[in-house]
Amino acid sequence: MNLITKLKLYLEKVNTKKFIRRLLIVLLVGAILLIVSNILFDSKEKKDPFTNSSLPENELDFITEDYAEILEKKLEYILSQINGVGNVNVMITLEDTAEKVPATNITKNQETSNEEDSQGGIREVLREDSTSQIVTKGSEGTLIVLKEIKPEVKGVIVVAEGAEDLRVQEKLYHAVKTVLDIPGNKVEIYSSN
Repeated sequence: MNLITKLKLYLEKVNTKKFIRRLLIVLLVGAILLIVSNILFDSKEKKDPFTNSSLPENELDFITEDYAEILEKKLEYILSQINGVGNVNVMITLEDTAEKVPATNITKNQETSNEEDSQGGIREVLREDSTSQIVTKGSEGTLIVLKEIKPEVKGVIVVAEGAEDLRVQEKLYHAVKTVLDIPGNKVEIYSSN
């Protein structure tokens, strides 16, 4: 006997109303357990402010302000973890906007010909044609981006609790310089009230 016929025989023997009632109770208990475990485990996890970025990684509508906001949130999070530092606020200004380099198909043709005129002069004619076409993906026509050039950081201001201590201020200063790879004259650290 195969499995389906065995199942049919079992269902005929068992009272189907009791079976359905028991099945619903088991499903309900399972759903309640899932909901309770989800609530308990989500509240215990420590969440980084930058792990759930609202921007998709390959989104072509990348806005510079959003890039600056992401950097600011990351900096605020990591700087607040430094010993002696309390609440941190960061402001970052950027030089330009982000630049995306799309994939292109480039076709070049070069043709050379020699012509003689009626007086015996020889002339060489060189003709070059070049066409460039942006490569798209799928039926939607989304661009394929080869690389994305992020804008350069123009300056950073950090306002932090605990920055009145010179050692803490120095730690913040070096952390910002290191993480953004910028010279010190573009970083200012202030203490908050």
